[in-house]
Amino acid sequence: MSKVQTGLRYSEEHEWLDTEAAPAKIGVSQVAADALGDVVYLDLPEAGSAVSAGQTCGEIESTKSVSDLYSPVSGTVVEVNQEAIDNPALVNEDPYGAGWLFTVEVSEEGPLMTAEEYAGKNGGEL
Repeated sequence: MSKVQTGLRYSEEHEWLDTEAAPAKIGVSQVAADALGDVVYLDLPEAGSAVSAGQTCGEIESTKSVSDLYSPVSGTVVEVNQEAIDNPALVNEDPYGAGWLFTVEVSEEGPLMTAEEYAGKNGGEL
């Protein structure tokens, strides 16, 4: 069973949001990483670009498929994780740590679930 990190909030599309970090940090859940299989390529939004809650902002390519990446918030991208771009396997190895994707100066949040709600809906374990 995939791990769901407590203290984060989650979107329907399996992105997590850490608002304790400033700017807010975004990644994909282990549920999503496990479902994708081996991640081999990341197409992330550029620093300085605007993202909108619930809208696509990039792609995650695995050996199985290509999946859209959705922003859980609206705002301006501050930083992208170049280490994850260079080594996409970090998304599988450490989705809540070294495999984070980008940070955003948040202007508005989209609909988000607690870790408990997300785990219950997606079969993850806390």
